Formats: sequence, C-alpha cells, structure tokens
Amino acid sequence: QVQLVESGGGLVQAGGSLRLSCAASGRTSSIRVMGWFRQTPGKEREFVAAISWNGGRTYYADSVKGRFTISRENTKDTVLLQMNNLYDEDTADYYCAAGRQRTNMVRDLATKTFYDYWGQGTQVTVSS
Repeated sequence: QVQLVESGGGLVQAGGSLRLSCAASGRTSSIRVMGWFRQTPGKEREFVAAISWNGGRTYYADSVKGRFTISRENTKDTVLLQMNNLYDEDTADYYCAAGRQRTNMVRDLATKTFYDYWGQGTQVTVSS
C-alpha cells in the first residue's frame, strides 16, 4: 500500500502562485508514475499533470502548460506542483495520485482509473 498526503493549498489572488506538495509513504518502490488531478463541485475529476517516478518525463494538460510545473524531490518521496499565474478557473480541490504501471501514453496518464492510490486532496481557491 501507498499513502499520499497533499499540502500547500490555500487562497491566492489571480496571477499569484502556489506550490502543492504530495508526500508518498509506504511501498513507494511500487510507484511508477505520479499525477495531479483537480475537481470542482459537479464536475469530473480532471487531469492536470503527471511525472514518471524517476522524474524523467512530465506531462501536462493543455490548460496548465506553461504555468504549472510538476517535479519530484528525489531525496524525498515527494512530488511538487508549482502553479504560477493562477486563474479563477484553477480553483478546485487538487488530488495527488500514484500509479504502479509504466506508460508513456498521455491518454493513460490522464485517466483516473490508471492510478492505484489517491490522496485526500487540498483546496486551492483563486480570487479575482
């Protein structure tokens, strides 16, 4: 089993920045990919970004390309999501996810069912 704990959410003004963190524990040796998703009330959970566990490959939703950066702290089992130039529409609950399968297919990484473990989420609110 893998446990994921997100942190770093909060309230920020439009145009501002936040950095989310996802700490993994447990059988982290089984992780092959990590992802961030977000969800607003009444909507499906949507893909934001993903990274291979060795940090070699990153993937982004078109809506966040150029503004968000996903990275891994190699000395810690932690994945970061640096969010810059935030828009109102980035307001959501952000969830970290871990998958045990390898893939280079974006369609896999963007699919919720590809991931085996999920965190509880952290709320991000962007005010204009």
